[in-house]
Amino acid sequence: MRAFLDQLRRDVDGDVLDDPASRALYSADASNYRHVPRVIVRPRTTDAVITAVGLAAEHGVPITSRGAGTSIAGNATGTGLVLDFSRYLHSFEISGDRAHVQPGAVLDKINAAAGEYLFGPDPSTHSRCTIGGMIGNNACGAHSVKWGKTSENVENLHVLTADGRTFDTKNPPLLRLPDYDPAWFPQLSRRVSGYALDAPTLTQQLVGTEGTCVVLLGAELKLVRRPERRVLVVLGFADTYEAADQVTQIEDALAIEGLNEALVHSVKTRPDLPEGRSWLFVEVEDHPERIAQITRNSMIIHDPAHQRALWRIREDGAGLATRMADGSEAWSGWEDSAVPPERLGTYLREFDQLLTRYGRRGITYGHYGEGCIHVRIDFDLAHGYREFLQDAADLVVSHGGSLSGEHGDGQARSELLSRMYPPEAIRAFGEFKRVFDPRNLLNPGRIVEPVKLDDDLRVLVAPPRIPTRAEFASDTRRCVGVGKCLNTKGGVMCPSYRVTKEEKHSTRGRAHLLFEMLNGDVIKDGWRSKEVAEALDLCLGCKGCKRDCPVDVDMASYKAEFLHEHHRKRLRPLSHYTMGWLPTWLKYGLVNRITTRFGRFAGITPQRELPRQTTRLVRQLHPIGQGDPVLLFPDTFTNHFEPGVGLDAATVLAHLGNRVEVPSANVCCGLTWHSTGQLGKARRVVERTARALLPWTSRGVPVIGLEPSCTAFLRAEAPKLSDDPAVQALANATRTFAEHVAPKLPTLEGAREAVVQTHCHQYAELGFDRDREAMTKAGIDATIVEGCCGLAGNFGFERGHYDVSIACAEQDLLPALRANEDALVIADGFSCRTQIRHTTDRKPVHLASALAALIAVED
Repeated sequence: MRAFLDQLRRDVDGDVLDDPASRALYSADASNYRHVPRVIVRPRTTDAVITAVGLAAEHGVPITSRGAGTSIAGNATGTGLVLDFSRYLHSFEISGDRAHVQPGAVLDKINAAAGEYLFGPDPSTHSRCTIGGMIGNNACGAHSVKWGKTSENVENLHVLTADGRTFDTKNPPLLRLPDYDPAWFPQLSRRVSGYALDAPTLTQQLVGTEGTCVVLLGAELKLVRRPERRVLVVLGFADTYEAADQVTQIEDALAIEGLNEALVHSVKTRPDLPEGRSWLFVEVEDHPERIAQITRNSMIIHDPAHQRALWRIREDGAGLATRMADGSEAWSGWEDSAVPPERLGTYLREFDQLLTRYGRRGITYGHYGEGCIHVRIDFDLAHGYREFLQDAADLVVSHGGSLSGEHGDGQARSELLSRMYPPEAIRAFGEFKRVFDPRNLLNPGRIVEPVKLDDDLRVLVAPPRIPTRAEFASDTRRCVGVGKCLNTKGGVMCPSYRVTKEEKHSTRGRAHLLFEMLNGDVIKDGWRSKEVAEALDLCLGCKGCKRDCPVDVDMASYKAEFLHEHHRKRLRPLSHYTMGWLPTWLKYGLVNRITTRFGRFAGITPQRELPRQTTRLVRQLHPIGQGDPVLLFPDTFTNHFEPGVGLDAATVLAHLGNRVEVPSANVCCGLTWHSTGQLGKARRVVERTARALLPWTSRGVPVIGLEPSCTAFLRAEAPKLSDDPAVQALANATRTFAEHVAPKLPTLEGAREAVVQTHCHQYAELGFDRDREAMTKAGIDATIVEGCCGLAGNFGFERGHYDVSIACAEQDLLPALRANEDALVIADGFSCRTQIRHTTDRKPVHLASALAALIAVED
């Protein structure tokens, strides 16, 4: 093996990775399975792929092709060589209704460049899935009811065999392909299981072979004309069976998707839907009223933004369905069976009876228009898993269906193919594979000569072995690998991945490393792991993942816990003592024009200068106003650095009929200690603060937070850190400034354009609706920026983070500022304002200051 690795490094143009962190990162995809690879190659050229495959064949090393790693069936992991095409081989060219693509090209980027055309198949992972992965699994998506599977939309493949042959599938060499009987194959549009020996062309036969026959080097795609308009009709039904029974009545639809109330209830904000407990989302170009007549409860939606919000529920289904209503875990495994649409209602009734018989629960949703159902089930993976899948396979076959309707067979279903196909078909599949891969080197164990479906289950073969809280171990399993954190646009998650494009800096990558750390097989140093520390070092603690991740991975909290354990009874980085203990240094006046010059000796990057403290807010503000009392929380940043924000907030609150008070005691939420992993100190600080504020919170006086990170911490994180009743009382009393003033704010005269930077913690924990309401009433025409500013508390000040910090700002914030040069800049976060002042000549203000100025003008 050493000779193989040496040859790879010498001869392959690309990244050759065999370090523990990389092997751990690539040991899982979005399935239940775990296979630790020997080496990962990220080739830069097609020639590099050919060289790597040739060397693997020479040494008898199995080869697995991988795109975004979002496979749910377990067909993107392997124990030998993993070829990751997503890093470099992602270029493409559009020519009319054709696209010539490399295997790592991302679907959304192709469609964004295709003008009046698009590639029809669109799985829910369209923002990050690669064409190579789509071809491997014969991906479909919501619009296959109109445009078909990937196999119907590919013109030509450029492929490589394990023995070094390359050819185009439109002009192949002489191949002795096996004969087949059409009677072997059930007739339904979503048949993906097994090999499509009955497909009319070699191109279509090789699509969906899951990397078991050839390695994809490139493809020519057929594009379809983009619809002129899209109208969404939502139909409400009494239950999922009634919804399924109606799908055959719908004609000329672009998409027909089904979801039930369990999936809708898992969404953070319940959407506005027609009455019912199950819904069909039907997308059409014209005549939506015809569809709406199918049921009494319907809604026609023309607004694209409203449509996108509803579609997002369906697209996030694979993640949302991984937690049951009671918080218990649900798993893939029987993920995407398909039956003829006219059999769907009956199949679902019998499938639910099967679940009941096994004492299991599942959340079903999916492509109802083509009879393809997705489901996550609360399996006990150690008991009864195999038996359930065998019975489920028999059930779907009895309805003339397919084990898989789009994700492929992988390890999850390949062993079950003999229940769907006769022995003659299984032998023919083996003969077909041997034509291309006689030595069984390409993704072995899938489809042909399958490995067992209940072997290699990740939670069973890699359980936690180092001491930790049970909840933390469960949290590391929360990530199911759907890879939404690999998005490069939209939302906040994950800023550092968007800069580096490295898997270890994605939310998914960090979660997988923490999982492997607890197991100790590949990542061997436990809480002292350098690999995990390095991956978490570039986590900004923005909490964007807690909002954007479909399964609510909260990497900022996991990072805090890791740092707590990693540095237990050890010296910490200098920045933990400076930035982590900042409230203490400010309390004693130790951050001044002299000490700020020496930040580089305290772990602070030389490109930054610490802000200088000024006269504290608590010394400037005395109770003002008449009316209902409110307590203004003097957070560290407002109190010591920008007391003017607190004075402006008090002015607005008093103007709106409040008596504004501030505590005389020194208070702090403890966030800076928490974010640097000093959890014991953070708990003591917030408990002391909560007890000091009990005279107000015990009377139900609202506590108004001005700094979003501190407000979010008091409301969401502090109660998890401490079970002190005073802490819970403080959490219950805490309000954002906008939450308190928006309902009371009168409509103000005038209009002003503004660029508004949303603080990441507010985006993740607090919501922004009240801020929008307040700005609308104040006549502020807001351009909202949701991307991370890049400073993120202590992150942007720490040595080694500056370049990433600035690159994060360049993703959304700085372009928005340049595009709106004359607009007011509103940013409630002290970090956000600091970053804006550091990178531009703009003078950002807090919402409180913007409202105070408008009120002053009005008065």
